[in-house]
Amino acid sequence: MVRDPSSHTPSAFSGGLEPAAYFCGPAEEEALARLEWLVAERQRCGLVVADSGMGKSHLAATAARRLGGLAAEVAVLSLAGLPEGDWTDLLLARLPLDPASRSEPIRPWLKLENRLRENTLMGRPTVLFFDDLDRASADARAGVARLAAAGEPRFATTVVVATATPSGLGLVPEAVRQRAAVRIDLPGWNADEVATYLGRELARAGLPTDLFTTAAVPTIQRFAHGVPRDVRRLAHLALTVALGEELTAIDAATIEQVWRELAPADGFQPAPAAPEPATQQTTTQVRPVRRLWG
Repeated sequence: MVRDPSSHTPSAFSGGLEPAAYFCGPAEEEALARLEWLVAERQRCGLVVADSGMGKSHLAATAARRLGGLAAEVAVLSLAGLPEGDWTDLLLARLPLDPASRSEPIRPWLKLENRLRENTLMGRPTVLFFDDLDRASADARAGVARLAAAGEPRFATTVVVATATPSGLGLVPEAVRQRAAVRIDLPGWNADEVATYLGRELARAGLPTDLFTTAAVPTIQRFAHGVPRDVRRLAHLALTVALGEELTAIDAATIEQVWRELAPADGFQPAPAAPEPATQQTTTQVRPVRRLWG
């Protein structure tokens, strides 16, 4: 029997951007390896494509920590909803400029160029993650395209990584799409990955790792459509019910009950009419977009 909801629910299935909350399955590990390759091989640009809720922002945050450990200077900026003209100032705020450079009375773009030139002279990679490029203002899209296409020596160690949804690819600047050395497509989780994630989160919260029954796991995967964000939310709702009712296990019937009573009001997709096929793709699709350059 699971007791004391207040001691468990905040830490289980939180979905935060802190390192401990990120579930790195085979697809995510492959994606991180490809991003590390971009930096190691001094490629100019990469593109991560996935629907909302698939973990693009989590991937960017985790990659930033890993690449920072490899001596790269990394900045992550979400462009969604930013007013026109604000993106350069916000990007500069995420770079470790010294006080004199930060207060220098020049245009933000020149400050950015100066920082990129300084890093190039020091042989230090600069990795700029632009999350939600397809939801950016026109001037932000133009600026990212300029960074991706720039051929001047001061940009030699600059790597631009953009994220977008498949439906928003048409809004991604052509320069970014053409210059991308790799395109990484993040797939949804299959039932095995959901099971691994649930067990890890339950262990992290100090709960029995078999709290979800064998039948409950594919039910979560089916109702969440394999979308990591929705897997987390549905598992959290089910865990809250289990803690409140002091259930000894969470079965498939509980998952369906929770979904039908709570999930639709919480923004989930409609329930699938039939179970997903047993075999699903589990690896990241990485499609080379252009020939590599030195």
